[in-house]
Amino acid sequence: MPTDEQDNLTYRVVVNHEEQYSIWAADREIPPGWRDAGKTGTKDECLAHIEQAWTDMRPLSLRRQMEQAEGNGASKGG
Repeated sequence: MPTDEQDNLTYRVVVNHEEQYSIWAADREIPPGWRDAGKTGTKDECLAHIEQAWTDMRPLSLRRQMEQAEGNGASKGG
């Protein structure tokens, strides 16, 4: 495994159905359950993109569940 100083691979940012991000070697097939997020570059560039894009670490399903609970609570609380 190359160190960060030796790593000259090109990476792509990938995202899954829960809107969780990761990086993947650009020359490899994207794994099942993940899709291209539209960013390729060095490891540092891709990680910086993820840091900007992934502002809410909660999985999408949890965010939706919490939004529904807040909506139900607001209507009951009157």
